Formats: sequence, C-alpha cells, structure tokens
Amino acid sequence: MIGFLRGRIVAKQPPVLLLDVGGVGYEVEAPMSTFYELPDVGTEVTLSTHLVVREDAHLLFAFGSESERWLFRQLIKVSGVGARMALTILSGASVEQFARAVQDGDTASLTRLPGIGKKTAERLVVEMRDRLKDSMAATGAPKSLGAAPTSPTDEAFDALVALGYKPPEAMRMIKGIEAEGLGAEDIIRRALQATVRSK
Repeated sequence: MIGFLRGRIVAKQPPVLLLDVGGVGYEVEAPMSTFYELPDVGTEVTLSTHLVVREDAHLLFAFGSESERWLFRQLIKVSGVGARMALTILSGASVEQFARAVQDGDTASLTRLPGIGKKTAERLVVEMRDRLKDSMAATGAPKSLGAAPTSPTDEAFDALVALGYKPPEAMRMIKGIEAEGLGAEDIIRRALQATVRSK
C-alpha cells in the first residue's frame, strides 16, 4: 500500500494531478477540496494516498488531509458507492459538512451532490451514521473524522480498528490498560495480549 507521496507538482488538471517523486511521475486523482489547497506547479507537496486495485487498472487517489482520506475509505465501503462517487462527494462537501448531513439525516443536502440520488443518499445516512458516531464516541472529539492521531492512545485505537476490531471493542481493550507513559506499540501489544488471555 502506498501511504503518501512527497514530490513536485508537474501538472494539475482536475481531477488528475501529476507528481514527480524522485524522477518517477505519479498520476493521481484528487477531490476538488484537495485541489483548492494545492500550491503552484513546481512546488513540492505531501499528500496522503489510497490505492484502489481493479482487474483493469491500479488507481491512486490523493488527499490533502487525513480526514479526507479517512472519509474516502469509509465511503467506498458503502454498498453502491465506488471510488469515483466518493471523490465526487468529497469534491462537493467538506468532511464536516458531510458528517453533519449524515448525523442530521439531511438527505436533501446529499442529493444536491452530483450523481447522488435519493436512494443513495438514504443509504449513505444509514450506513455512515454509525461509523461516524462510533468513531466520535471512541475518541470524544472531532479528531475522529480522521485527523492525525494526537496521542499514543489515539494511535493505538486507530491501529486496532484497522486490524478489524469494531471501535467500541477497540476502546474497551484500551481502557483496560494503564497507558500512561507507554507508546502506541506497547499499548497495542498489551491490548492484544489481554484479549488472548481472556479467551
């Protein structure tokens, strides 16, 4: 998996961006929210990325913030929402605006985004509401929308979720540990060891 790219912007033609990374040109697709924040051509930039592998292509998507990538990854898990639609959603609404619409059940706002019909908007509300809520409840702050972790505990939580544990379960595992002074790796190791012992 390619986690990020740091390189010089060679060309910008939304939604495609060409980056020169050590002499290799990476063609990536990015939402308009990322394009709005990009510096001029010729400037070095660092972008978070997500690789989508299909039978006919390997597609690399780039994001100006961790929260955008987090939301993109959640969106493509929703039935009927592919990478292109997820990119469209991120281009038409900020992470905060999307989260607010989902939590409020505001399907009207979602249907104003290109390519989002009533049924898709309803599906987004149903499937994304719990993910947003679980993430927010587990960390207790808007950081849950994907901003970079601010503490070893946050990093450990994100790692456990990435390993497949549900957010509430990951939080329970961490709560049972005296985490003060420990790094993220130690917290994860102790959480997993405690889980094995309890089985």
